[in-house]
Amino acid sequence: MSSQKPVIVWFRQDLRLSDNPALSQAVESGAPVIPVYVLDEETPRTESGDWRLGGAQRWWLHHSLERLEESLRDKGAGLVLRSGPADEVIPALVQETQSQAVFWNRCYEPFAVTRDRAIKSALDEAGVAVHSFGANLIHEPWTLQTKAGEPFKVFTPFYKAALAKGEPAEPLSPPKRIAAATLPQGDRLSDWDLLPQKPDWAGGLRDTWTPGETGARGRLAGFIGNTLGHYKKDRNRPDLPHSSRLSPHLHWGEVSPRQIWHSVRRHQHESGGGKIDSAAEAFLREVIWREFSYNLLFHWPELPARNWKPEFDDFPWRDDAKALRAWQRGQTGFPIVDAAMRELYATGWMHNRSRMIVASFLTKDLLIHWREGEAWFWDTLVDADLANNSASWQWTAGSGADAAPYFRIFNPVSQGERFDPEGAYVRQWVPELRGLPDGYIHKPWDAPADVLERAGVRLGKDYPERLVDHKQARRRALDAYETIKKDKAA
Repeated sequence: MSSQKPVIVWFRQDLRLSDNPALSQAVESGAPVIPVYVLDEETPRTESGDWRLGGAQRWWLHHSLERLEESLRDKGAGLVLRSGPADEVIPALVQETQSQAVFWNRCYEPFAVTRDRAIKSALDEAGVAVHSFGANLIHEPWTLQTKAGEPFKVFTPFYKAALAKGEPAEPLSPPKRIAAATLPQGDRLSDWDLLPQKPDWAGGLRDTWTPGETGARGRLAGFIGNTLGHYKKDRNRPDLPHSSRLSPHLHWGEVSPRQIWHSVRRHQHESGGGKIDSAAEAFLREVIWREFSYNLLFHWPELPARNWKPEFDDFPWRDDAKALRAWQRGQTGFPIVDAAMRELYATGWMHNRSRMIVASFLTKDLLIHWREGEAWFWDTLVDADLANNSASWQWTAGSGADAAPYFRIFNPVSQGERFDPEGAYVRQWVPELRGLPDGYIHKPWDAPADVLERAGVRLGKDYPERLVDHKQARRRALDAYETIKKDKAA
């Protein structure tokens, strides 16, 4: 056992051993290492919102921490679990263990930035070194700026600036061994009650996901080897398994964007003679889109709670609890919307095209505030991520940076017919419509009575009537938008 004072590695959204700068630097220090995870249920509660973990996130965290502890033990270490406000827990743990330094990888949520600054200040005063690192983005939010020295508000120039920085650094290898430290007493993971009990609604999550670094590595390898070539052509098809599904692994830091980037590059060089094809470029562009969302959140910390475009503060949103509940339950009467919402509830995930469709439907067909959708996604998504969730909802609603123009209102029928042409996605998640012919699967209200009868569908009984007529709802949404345009002009 080393006579050196130990150092703490504080795991947060970086639940991996590979390409983990904080862990690597702590190990290289030669001091005994105390790995720690803190369940902080206080810091995410702010005046502008309550960002404590949603139900699906809590399920994922439980299993990811199990895998992380196993990996650490394989390297000779362990994992200390503590609960409470991190700005109290970490300084107290430093004092308890007489640690000489704390290592962590940076987070970018506004409450996390405030918390980390407070902890660093307290530890500096106590003479304890703090070492923080960039690990969960390729480019730190303050490193990409316009020629005027301002943060980017539009994605395309942000993307070009990111590419101009060149290739990201190669990922770090996991430590071969971690110097053991005497670990202080910690909580038991089971005592945190992260898993649902009565009822246990997580069966679909268990069938769909393998949380942890090994699961992330397998998901990435499978995507690159089997799916990447289809990505550009079919990534908008929710009926096909051609998206990466890496988002929850990225959110929890079980894989880093640098690992993804270089894995794709290596595969392309090996299989394409050094040429990066359009499918790989399309996928890596989405990796940078994620970074753009973090850029927005970092520079505009009120993004999750306030309209990025202030003119939307006067938008005439509707307060319709019944319609909101129907949307949440997948009972809107629009098959592609209902399929997506049921997929979300069953698996904790939803295809990106489906996310855009349901978000457009909520904010434009129903005129319900984007914050209601943001809150539901926060509780039900395993990849619920403050930057991506808030930026994407505002993008669809028209109130965000580089947002879709408000008049871009998705028609749920034409979207279904285009991106689920044979109705396979709808039939999977809305089985009561399974017997309908392809021509009516996305618009059962147009089916003749005999077709509905043969399919065993009674609208209003087996499957709900439409909440709205889309054509009329579109007109209502555009009229609502005109009111804030006039107010702005005045």
